[in-house]
Amino acid sequence: MNDRTPVPRPGRPEELRALLAAVLEAIALPYPATFGDSQVHDRILIDRVLHARVALEGVLQRGDDAGWSADYLRSRLAELPATGYRATDGEGR
Repeated sequence: MNDRTPVPRPGRPEELRALLAAVLEAIALPYPATFGDSQVHDRILIDRVLHARVALEGVLQRGDDAGWSADYLRSRLAELPATGYRATDGEGR
């Protein structure tokens, strides 16, 4: 680490757990059933990963509160529902 790298605050365990759960929620989409479904799935996943990255960078690089970051990420995920494609579990999303 150099002198300019901020040291992240550890945060409370329940806040870190909430953030990790939100990140998992962002990236654990059901697998697409077909190639056509994979295009929709991938677009949704890319958008969700972007928001997860912003939340994680906020905590790790800027020292943002992990609980606030989890709430931020969940609010973004609500705007990006995993719908519009068929999943391998047989459910249309």
